[in-house]
Amino acid sequence: MTKQWGKEPFWGLGYEWDPQWVLTPEQKELQAKLIELCASEMRDNAVESDKKLLYPRKNFQLLAKHGFLGLIVPKELGGMGQNHVAAAMTVETIARYGCPSTAMCYTMHLGAVAAALFRYHDSAPIQDIMRRIDKDCLVGTLSYSDPETGSHFWYPISSGAEEVAEGWKVRKKASWTTSGGFADWYVIQTTSPNFDGNYSDLSCFLIMGNEVKADPANWDGLGLRGNQSGPIEIDCTIPRDRLVGQVGDGASSNDECVDPFFLLCSSACWNGISMALIDIAKRHTTRKTHVDVGMRVADYPTIQDYVGEAIIDTNASRAFDYSMAQAMDAATNNCDWSIHKDPAALPRADYLSWMWQVKFAAAKNVAHVTDKMLHACGGTGYKPKPLEIERYLRDGKAGWVMGPTNEVLRQFVGKASLLGFEALDYWNQAINERVLNNEIKKMDAKQKKALAEKLMAN
Repeated sequence: MTKQWGKEPFWGLGYEWDPQWVLTPEQKELQAKLIELCASEMRDNAVESDKKLLYPRKNFQLLAKHGFLGLIVPKELGGMGQNHVAAAMTVETIARYGCPSTAMCYTMHLGAVAAALFRYHDSAPIQDIMRRIDKDCLVGTLSYSDPETGSHFWYPISSGAEEVAEGWKVRKKASWTTSGGFADWYVIQTTSPNFDGNYSDLSCFLIMGNEVKADPANWDGLGLRGNQSGPIEIDCTIPRDRLVGQVGDGASSNDECVDPFFLLCSSACWNGISMALIDIAKRHTTRKTHVDVGMRVADYPTIQDYVGEAIIDTNASRAFDYSMAQAMDAATNNCDWSIHKDPAALPRADYLSWMWQVKFAAAKNVAHVTDKMLHACGGTGYKPKPLEIERYLRDGKAGWVMGPTNEVLRQFVGKASLLGFEALDYWNQAINERVLNNEIKKMDAKQKKALAEKLMAN
């Protein structure tokens, strides 16, 4: 099968360099449709979004027209009922052939859909959104970050909720919210209404777009400039049925849906950007000739080495991402949301430590590939036009620093593997008695007495 770009064969790598065996025939049709949409409109819109810091609403309208906002929504609610592999493929395809900003906004949309579907079974508001998600182009997003804790987004200090007669009084400050001010609905996380100082006691709420305060005009990112990832603030009272799940359900939602889908799909975004750069490098180096020596740029062994290594490393990252998608498909009966009628069913959470590794690998790889494909294309690649490598390079740099940052993830993996998962202590609750005893050993009797008096006074 020949990969098409409009009416012509695609100018980048063909399907022989794609892991097509992981896709069902239906998913291959969805992939081809997405490439067609990217060729006809979405790629052009990416240039406009980057230049004007324009939210990619037009691309979302196009995706909604073809049912992609409801990609993982159950068929009984009018969605496609697709699985994790389809989610990864869709994000990767949008990032590679179309618009990385749209791909990142779509990643957050899928994360919000997953968080909502986790507890949709008895929720009329969530079911209503899911039924209208494509018809009315209802873009969702997640808001979990906190200005006080940065990439430790699971620690929402600047948030809270309380039960009132009308339902829930919710307050939230977020430092980074993709689609902030543009999304039609949000799933947000706060400390629970019965919060008593335990930051692991979290709850999730459904917030509508008109209940969010945002100032998107202040957004001016280095890359992914269309994703409008800026601060938002929420301070409103919402109906009782807008609690997503039960009070205290937030930590389970994190581990079972929000983190697995975000890590899976954001990694697919970075892989898509890497493949996009390889495509561009192929087109340029096979067409550009050095007349003095009668060789194309692609004829130089150094360039072949650059491209070969980039393909190998990126396909290793893609294979890792799709492998974990398949593992979660197997664990959830192909993303069957009915299993969560049992509140204790958390099969994706078993793979969370693997998803940390997936994101780290994809974000590390895209940083390397963007540089090497710039080197392969030389001075022409350094200019914003005609190749647009500069834009993809800036977009790819977001991978490393997007929370959980790669620094956080590699410490998670290293610490958990050496000391056990309990040593991660997400909410800073465990006492490090080894350190405590070691410091007390250094004190003389007078200092110990002073410390004891200070502790008793508190």
